[in-house]
Amino acid sequence: MKRGALLAVLPLVFGSAALFTQSSDSSPAPVAASAGIGTAQVESKGRPSPSDGDLWPSCWAGNDKLYAANGDGKGFSLDGDFADIAVSEITGTPGNLSGATISKGNQVGSIWSGAGYNRKPTGMVCVGDTMYLAVQDLALDFNDVPAATILKSTDHGRTWTWDKSKPMFADHVFTTIWFADFGRGGALAPDGYVYAYGLDGNWRDSFDDTVADPQSVFLARVPRGSVQDRGAWKFYTGAGWSSKIADRRPVLTDTRRLYAQTYGTNASNLSVISQGGVTYLPAQKRYVYTSWTEYTFEFYESPTPWGPWKHFLSKDFGGYPWSTSKYGGYGVTIPSKFVQPDGETMYVQANVCPCGGGGIGTSVYNFNLRKLVLTPSAGTPASNLPGPENLATTGAVAISKSTQSGSLALMNDGARTGSESDFDDEVKGASWWGYEWPAKYKVNTVEFTSGAVSAEGGYFTGRPRVQVRHNGQWIEVGSQTVSPAYPGDASAGANTTYTITFPVQETDGVRVIGLPGGTRSYSTVSELAVRYVSQLADGGFEGTGGGKPAWLFEGTAANGVDRGLGFAHSGANNGWIRCTCTGWSALYQTVPVVPGATYTFGAWVNASANLPADQGRFGIRAGTQDLASKTFGAGTGYVHHEVTVKVPPDVHELTVYAGFNAPNKDTWIQVDDFTVS
Repeated sequence: MKRGALLAVLPLVFGSAALFTQSSDSSPAPVAASAGIGTAQVESKGRPSPSDGDLWPSCWAGNDKLYAANGDGKGFSLDGDFADIAVSEITGTPGNLSGATISKGNQVGSIWSGAGYNRKPTGMVCVGDTMYLAVQDLALDFNDVPAATILKSTDHGRTWTWDKSKPMFADHVFTTIWFADFGRGGALAPDGYVYAYGLDGNWRDSFDDTVADPQSVFLARVPRGSVQDRGAWKFYTGAGWSSKIADRRPVLTDTRRLYAQTYGTNASNLSVISQGGVTYLPAQKRYVYTSWTEYTFEFYESPTPWGPWKHFLSKDFGGYPWSTSKYGGYGVTIPSKFVQPDGETMYVQANVCPCGGGGIGTSVYNFNLRKLVLTPSAGTPASNLPGPENLATTGAVAISKSTQSGSLALMNDGARTGSESDFDDEVKGASWWGYEWPAKYKVNTVEFTSGAVSAEGGYFTGRPRVQVRHNGQWIEVGSQTVSPAYPGDASAGANTTYTITFPVQETDGVRVIGLPGGTRSYSTVSELAVRYVSQLADGGFEGTGGGKPAWLFEGTAANGVDRGLGFAHSGANNGWIRCTCTGWSALYQTVPVVPGATYTFGAWVNASANLPADQGRFGIRAGTQDLASKTFGAGTGYVHHEVTVKVPPDVHELTVYAGFNAPNKDTWIQVDDFTVS
């Protein structure tokens, strides 16, 4: 198995094919109606069927039956003979499927590359009741794919025809092929073409580097009636279509490497682009590409067949061994026949080979379906008001780097006594626990409760940090404070709650992330609550994080934070303003509040000798209207100031401030320990 020494995950790089220039024979694809996929939930195990084999590319024919091709098995006729390739006719629904093998072996494709190679099905498409099947030569060690061709059947898979003199694709170029699935008989296709996706080199990471690992997906199209005519194929160039395969350009490139280093001897340093499928979801007007690695599902979405493609899910099943309640798989597809009327619920087909390292025997070496729910993004601004509600219970989907049990249900069950870990055999540089929502929420507090702790792990090295999701990207929040202080080692303790506060964020995702500790690099969780409450952020100026500060400034004076200089009222730091100037200058922060509620705000202020009496002011305003304030002048040390206000109707945020009118002399104030109650 391939081993690697990388210690960090590389960023995603997507193809630049965001725009499409129509050629003379093009037709527009469906226009996106939503803002994309908001949340994704996929089950950790599947529903088996009475079948034998793997891969199972499929298509939904005009006669309303599903047809699928498997590698290395008996298909749906378990009393039949083993074959390296077989085609089955399938009826029923997920969890209640039946079928029969209708063709196999030499009836289904040729082997072009001689000894050491075998036939493997990679893609199937139905054009009405005419079926096309892509078959490749795959090395017996699974590490290179030199040739592929397309077969045709006009009798629902009983017999197949193809050019037996030569393959349609050779030299490891476009030799792993699958087709866009446009529903029953291809009825949802946007035009008169069959769209085909292809990989070069191999069907997945080539563990021994016989060929380069596939990191890009290419796209071709061909008129529906000419699929076997190689001369009719045209390849996407980034701006149109060309009959020259050398002109092709990727529609998606992803150079990430997962499981860069493992503790054991299983596969590592894995590329993420693999043989899968592309299914069109008409209700969401989205194309979904389902890829995978040895340990993960990697899913992407796009509004058109050519992009722009966006990565939206990495479902990590952990390193081997897996169990019968938690496993990933390969050859991942979404059969359009099982997309439910709501347009959000569907089923993923994936297999685990008994020859692999999963350690779960032959239990999933069959046509195996698991539920996938893709909820569209609402695309609307956040509207929630501050209050005690735990937002983890409002349609949130729990997320983590991985899960040892395969379930994150305990994260928002209200109990702080359990434990879930992301122990997964990876020497990993990041561990996280969080939530995603299909709509945006305002958040400013996370309560993280740890799980079990041991010498192997269960804690973060250093302090955990909060990140929020914006436009699909995770961004660290600034001015974070954690209470009690997080020790950054095993003394963080089991089932201990740490409250992390930060400035208000409008987001559709939040997570606690850090460097996992212990000899096996993992963290644990027992509960994770997310709230939007009436609070000040970083009232003591002790916050950390790389995002925007909690405190803003108005005026012309110099200002900042004294860090560890001995000027603080408490802790290590304090805020300050100083100038030899005139005019008003102040530090301020906007605080979420409930209309009609009464709040008391406080702050500690120290002022220099040059500040005239009553020219300093601490107060609260709604917009530009002062609701309450206290004035101050020169002092000889910190003085506490406090004001109480009742929030006017329809007001949802107040601004707390502290500043002074400068007398054109060297004047300063120091501020610390702002509070609200």
